[in-house]
Amino acid sequence: MKYNLLGNTGVLVSEIGLGTMTFGGGAKWGIFGGLGEKDAGLLVDRAMEAGVNFFDTANVYADGQSEAILGKTLKGKRHQAIIATKVRGRMGPGPNELGLSRLHIIRQVEESLKRLGTDYIDLYQVHNPDQLTDWEETLRALDDLVSSGKVRYIGSSNMNGWSIMKTRGISQFHGLHAFKSSQSYYSLAAREIEREIIPVLQDQNMGLVVWSPLSGGFLSGKYTRDKQDLQEDRHAKLSFPPVDQDKAFAIIDVLREIAEARDSTVARIALAWVLNQKAVTSVIVGAKRLDQLEDNLAASGIILTPEQLSRLDQVSSLPIEYPAWPFLEGDDSIVRKHPIM
Repeated sequence: MKYNLLGNTGVLVSEIGLGTMTFGGGAKWGIFGGLGEKDAGLLVDRAMEAGVNFFDTANVYADGQSEAILGKTLKGKRHQAIIATKVRGRMGPGPNELGLSRLHIIRQVEESLKRLGTDYIDLYQVHNPDQLTDWEETLRALDDLVSSGKVRYIGSSNMNGWSIMKTRGISQFHGLHAFKSSQSYYSLAAREIEREIIPVLQDQNMGLVVWSPLSGGFLSGKYTRDKQDLQEDRHAKLSFPPVDQDKAFAIIDVLREIAEARDSTVARIALAWVLNQKAVTSVIVGAKRLDQLEDNLAASGIILTPEQLSRLDQVSSLPIEYPAWPFLEGDDSIVRKHPIM
């Protein structure tokens, strides 16, 4: 297992992390998985044996069950784990039981600590932005948690580039602890963060934690154009994250060819592509079964050749958008013809 620095924290996290959205269940979250403590424990133990030290959860996953199960599976091994959890989502029917207010954050960190069975959280992430709460309010509350020792580091999730920079500016201006990482959706079928988010993270020396690197399993290799495995299929029930299927199938065609040439699997090569991106710190994988986890873990250490990376880039690259296209390398004649530019 390879380990990468989490931004400028000096903390090393495994390049593959275990996501726990499959832990627990219930009417809303059961679609992602419904693993109990025993089955979840098998996954956690195997992940740790393989060198995984990064575990990601959230207070909303299975209405808190995911945190509780993860905490139980790590009992006696807490010091070996980097636990990341999140706050923002609705945790009850009341008007203040969601968001990024000081009231909600302080209440929820105590609940998460209790469920996880620990007295500190390594990485506490805002799950999504909150349009109703001023960022200074949120950042001061998070700063207090770091100062108190209940949280080691704070991170963002699902935020655009300008919002990340705005929060960094607020933190710097007021002398507050700043976000050390961003947890973002990134895969061969979803490369939008390359436009602005990745450049911001690299400029600010922040970590990038990737969620859904297989686009909700669509890039796992079980799908083909003529026959989609719809039995117990999550995409048939809930298209999350959304996938451009025509483009994804073209990507899968190339993945399958490379996988065959490497005596590997489609899922491993898809994960390896993400792991081969310089900005990536850790890739979160989720699993319901040990064989799924084993296949994902095997992606660690796969180095794709320049030719293979080029083929995958060509089939998956984003269209060039303004303001990038007027200044493409070799296209300076456009500027010369139109001096106003």
